[in-house]
This record gives sequence, structure tokens and C-alpha cells, in this order.
Amino acid sequence: QVKLVQSGGGSVQPGGSLTLSCAPSGNVLTFYRTEWYRQAPGKQRELVATIESSGATTYIDAVKGRFTASRGSARNTVLLQMNSLKSDDTAVYYCKAFNARGFYWGQGTQVTVSA
Repeated sequence: QVKLVQSGGGSVQPGGSLTLSCAPSGNVLTFYRTEWYRQAPGKQRELVATIESSGATTYIDAVKGRFTASRGSARNTVLLQMNSLKSDDTAVYYCKAFNARGFYWGQGTQVTVSA
């Protein structure tokens, strides 16, 4: 069964940058939309950013101007570039992608921002 594979998490100091990647483990129909979520300890999962197959993006106010979702060079791959990271960005980040057959979740990747 095809899954979404995430990579790129880690630990950084405040003000640092990380790039997350989200790609299918096998061949799937083209994703028309990918969403990035995050879940901080003790909090509900929240939608952070979206990217359509057209390249159109949306962001929550908390990350506007700091996070950028983009399409990777490989088919169906999506990136989330995160700059000027803050301690409030600490969370497990998930991607969710949609195609004509339904949707897929990534396994989650930890992002820790700490001095």
C-alpha cells in the first residue's frame, strides 16, 4: 500500500530554518492538493499550509511570511520551507495529500525549536 513518506524534521535554534519533504512511497495518481498540519504537545492538530496542483498556496497567519509550501522536483513531492522558526513552531508536522482515489497521510516528523 502506498504511503506518504516525510523527511527533513529535526532540532534547530530559534531563528533557524528547516525544510520538510513529503513524497509517496510508490506510484499514485497525481495529487491535486497537499496540506501540512502540525500538532504540538497537548494541543489539537492544526492546518498550517496548503498547496494546490496549480501551485496556489494558503497559510495560517502564524506562519505567513516564514513558511513556504512548494512543489518538489519529483512528481507528487511537496516541500515546506520553514524560516525564522520560533519555539511555538515546535510540533509534529504531518502532510496529507489528495488525489482522485482519496487521501494519504504522512507518518509525521518532529520539529523542535529550542535554544
